[in-house]
Amino acid sequence: MSDLKRKVEDALNEVRPTLQADGGNVDLISISDEGKVTVKLTGACGGCPMSQMTLKMGIEKVIKQRVPEIKEVVSV
Repeated sequence: MSDLKRKVEDALNEVRPTLQADGGNVDLISISDEGKVTVKLTGACGGCPMSQMTLKMGIEKVIKQRVPEIKEVVSV
């Protein structure tokens, strides 16, 4: 596992307990060379109307704080 991927996974592990408390989770799909992280929201998060806010204000915020090389987080 690359150092960058490990850092992103560590950041995701910080937000997972909050997502899991609401019946959801997040999976890392890919990291592009341009600093774009693709994730998949699963469980209750997958169909939640607030998922875009969770993605940008929660997941993306934590990842960008912990891994400054990351420019954007998107979901599939």
